[in-house]
Amino acid sequence: MGLLRAAIDASHSLDVEIRHDLHRHPELGYAETRTSGVVRNHLESQKIDLCGNLAGGTGVLGYLPATTNPEGARTIALRADMDALPIVEETGAEYQSTNRGVMHACGHDGHTTILMATARALSQMPERPNNVLFVFQPAEEGGAGGDRMCKEGVLNGRLMGKTADVIYGLHGNPWIELGHVSTRNGPLMASATELHITISGKGSHAAYPHLGIDPIVVASHVITALQTIASRSVDPLDSVVVTIGKVEAGLAHNVIPEKAHLSGTVRTLQDSTFALVKSRIVEIVRNVAAAFGAQGEAEFLGSYPVTFNHTEPTDRFREVARATLGSQFVHEEAAPSMGAEDFSFYGREVPACFYFLGLRSPEQTTYPNLHSPRFDFNDAAIPVGVELMCELALNG
Repeated sequence: MGLLRAAIDASHSLDVEIRHDLHRHPELGYAETRTSGVVRNHLESQKIDLCGNLAGGTGVLGYLPATTNPEGARTIALRADMDALPIVEETGAEYQSTNRGVMHACGHDGHTTILMATARALSQMPERPNNVLFVFQPAEEGGAGGDRMCKEGVLNGRLMGKTADVIYGLHGNPWIELGHVSTRNGPLMASATELHITISGKGSHAAYPHLGIDPIVVASHVITALQTIASRSVDPLDSVVVTIGKVEAGLAHNVIPEKAHLSGTVRTLQDSTFALVKSRIVEIVRNVAAAFGAQGEAEFLGSYPVTFNHTEPTDRFREVARATLGSQFVHEEAAPSMGAEDFSFYGREVPACFYFLGLRSPEQTTYPNLHSPRFDFNDAAIPVGVELMCELALNG
């Protein structure tokens, strides 16, 4: 472990340079052409077998075979996401985004750098007891790139290597102190589904509302009624989020429009709860609208499953993390997060463990949140993530 840590520390300046380069050139989901090229060139330079052009063209899969007991070796998959967000950066960093309106506001530049550095470190080790799959995926931010990577066979041996026995992934967390990690068994992050509602009324002049059916008024009642799902339809000890984040209606101040459109998100921690919530949303939208003489329809798109940590790999993660970092740096998440992650798709294919990597330096009392225009991945967290990923590849 000492030799590995020394090698990782010796490469830290290079890894920071790579991370800053990726941060300067962020790309949105399924458009990570340059980023994918950087990853491929890096893997090739380390003589790691790879398969590119995945999941719409930018996904990359690398494979490093075991050097000891290759026939009986396990196969460990490690995953990183590469896409950025449509946000105007406000960090003021010297390496700030050069693609205005796009930035790495969720730390995927750090995740990608960590997995690239992990691949380099492992490729230079003469003894590797496990096969390792390096999964670089596009479009985590709403594009379900992980789902496409799974469907194309990154974990089942169809593209290269052997079927994965387990997969590990990480996410930088600004609420956790630098050098610390955390996770939990079972549900770690919620499922997430896009919700789109259309209310169809009857347009009229605003001065004669009795001649129309106002979809804006109807939409207001629908939004209010949807809040009763969490308070009256779901067990108080369960978790659900139904949030309307976008309302569109009308073009003029003195005209009642024909339609109103609502968009939002539905998040749960259990499939059975989602089925209940989905049914209640449909009932509320249709029946509230009908009570006003309007029509209401709900549509559900782009669902991410619950990010579920399986017992065996998660327990193994704790053992490896405690041996690598020290028990005082490994923590339990008290409750699941209602955020969502498409790492969840991999966990439906093979046993999986997802964990959070601390980003906040001890002297910082606050840290910009994920998806903030002021968020930036902490370079000091890179070697922590690399060492832990390497140890999981060797001992996971």
